[in-house]
Amino acid sequence: MALLTVAILVVTAIGVGRQYYRQVNEQHEAARRNARSEWVSQGSKNPHSAAHYGTYAFKPKYPMSLLDNGVDKYSGVSIYLEAHKRNDAQYMAAQDQTALSRFGDLSPDFILMFMVPLFIILIAFNSVSRERESGTLRVMMSQGISPWKLASGKWLAVFTPVAVLTGLVFLVGGVLLANLEDFGLFSWWPLILLALVYLLYYGVFINVSILVSASVRKSSLAFVLLLGIWILSCLGMPKATSVVADALYPYPTQLEFEEQIAEDKTNGLNGHDPWNAESKKLEAETLQKYGVDSVKKLPFNWDGYLMQKGEEHEAEIYFKHYQVLKEIYQKQSKVYRTSAALSPFLPARFLSMALCRTDYHAHWHFADEAEKYRLMLVGRLNGDMVDNSRTGQWDYRADEKLWRAVPDFAYEPVRYQSIVEANAGHFLVLLAWWVLSGVGMLVAVRQMKVF
Repeated sequence: MALLTVAILVVTAIGVGRQYYRQVNEQHEAARRNARSEWVSQGSKNPHSAAHYGTYAFKPKYPMSLLDNGVDKYSGVSIYLEAHKRNDAQYMAAQDQTALSRFGDLSPDFILMFMVPLFIILIAFNSVSRERESGTLRVMMSQGISPWKLASGKWLAVFTPVAVLTGLVFLVGGVLLANLEDFGLFSWWPLILLALVYLLYYGVFINVSILVSASVRKSSLAFVLLLGIWILSCLGMPKATSVVADALYPYPTQLEFEEQIAEDKTNGLNGHDPWNAESKKLEAETLQKYGVDSVKKLPFNWDGYLMQKGEEHEAEIYFKHYQVLKEIYQKQSKVYRTSAALSPFLPARFLSMALCRTDYHAHWHFADEAEKYRLMLVGRLNGDMVDNSRTGQWDYRADEKLWRAVPDFAYEPVRYQSIVEANAGHFLVLLAWWVLSGVGMLVAVRQMKVF
């Protein structure tokens, strides 16, 4: 009955989320069309001015994000693309919530990751200890039942309803997700793989529950121990690991990050300052290359060329500093992978977010693709100014023909094959948890005392 209640909660959460995310997706699509319309209809202006006018890149939502929203609520949904600056994603959903609603949501991932293991403990904590307390364990052992049969019978008695209800939940969820219109691509095999991840995760808690129940004499003590294991595994270890990772490899503050970028910009090429030392150096090299003594004699617009070179230099600066952030993220991820040996929650959680494309890796990929598009956009506009106007011709104007010639931002997410390969380590750790906890359960049942 308890697991059925959980299954109903999960399906209900998916149904409610389905309607909510349909609205969100429609809002994203409307915003994307509006941004494109504003870009195309911005009127006649200098191409570099259009680069400063900018546009937006919107991160798409995918069906399986309904199962695990991951970090999407905190990572933003759109990036403003403009000349000379790489912006971060903005408009996080968490900003629109009250303090109370930020504490926790009754989302499918919360129910599947936290509540189901707790219900497994409620079902299995006295699976063996109750037999000992009632005296039936002595009778079964005297009749020749082997520890293997006893352990497998208890395990199947708990796992079977969990597996059936998990399968039904993912089946109903898959049907709901597959029928979402204009909501990204949906594939059944990642959903099936995600269901397998959760079944392995639940199997670990079943193994541990029977192990503890066979190792202690009192059901009450078994319940207290298992509740402590649940708290430590699902609540304590994730928080402790996060604190340790932040302490070992801290991110710079937003102010420090911006100051470091600004310092590098000050010391480098400035596309808007022709008297800058690096600008004068580039000018001398270019004049020598083309064999002329004045930028006005160059066969292209020097102003546009200088601004593009400045853009490329600034892009290198942003790449360097964002690469530092990625390296810190990779180092913190190693801490999480190491800590996964101490809690089955961590590998299951990371696999869930990865398969739903809602982890930080997916967000980094979107941000990188948006930056590539920004550089292409600004390069096309500066290139038009370089090729179609003369040095000093700041009154040169481009029109809608050029704006339409720049393609709209089209994001292609990381392929699932790459996601699976990148997260194979998490899967192996979770599988190891399942195997080792199963062996421990068998040993505990074999060595238990009947009274």
